[in-house]
Amino acid sequence: MPKAYVLLSGGIDSSTVLAIANEEWKGRVCAVCVDYGQRHRKEIAQAEQIAIHFKNQFIVRDIKGFLQTGGLTDVHLDIPPVSYDDLPPGVSPTYVPFRNGTFLSLVAGMAAVDKEAEAIYIGVHAEDAENWAYPDCTPEFMGGMANAIYIGTYHKIRLHTPLIFCRKSEIILKGEHLRVPWKHTWSCYEGGTLHCGVCPTCRARQDAFIFARVTDPTEYEDYSNAKDGFGETP
Repeated sequence: MPKAYVLLSGGIDSSTVLAIANEEWKGRVCAVCVDYGQRHRKEIAQAEQIAIHFKNQFIVRDIKGFLQTGGLTDVHLDIPPVSYDDLPPGVSPTYVPFRNGTFLSLVAGMAAVDKEAEAIYIGVHAEDAENWAYPDCTPEFMGGMANAIYIGTYHKIRLHTPLIFCRKSEIILKGEHLRVPWKHTWSCYEGGTLHCGVCPTCRARQDAFIFARVTDPTEYEDYSNAKDGFGETP
């Protein structure tokens, strides 16, 4: 039985956290992906590929229709083709209200009834919390959820957020050391068959590989945002 449950979206951050959890719990890890009606549904298939790579149990939980709509679930809302730095301070247009709180509550319920489980991992990081773009990624929010989970499971389950103070380029370096298969990871929010290359998360992905000086294996539909650098995809 797993000792740790990891929320896995198939992106750079959650895939790196899965690798960290596997190191810390010697492979006794269950990866949980949530189907919440996201427009970028390809991430679910990619998450499964990551779990297969690390030889972890993989579970998909379907909660479509449960969350309020947001930029990641409503195909009628536009995702701005700019970087996060170009967006005004405050809530991101791709924020889905209380998404991480809902995910953590779901997984906490799973872990609470697993006799051997001791931990939950989530891949929130510093850039998502900047300017309160995603309030459910902030240290304040995660601290509150950590307390709620620990108390609500009779002091059984601890929440781990190993990347919460990391920049995305630092996460790339950690993942590279742990042999995360970047080619299987998925970041784009647009819902296409390839990474669009221009949405905020695609731009953040490109920048992270460049700043980390790690080759980006991603195929992008639009290369106009590509910058000169070691990490640029040719």
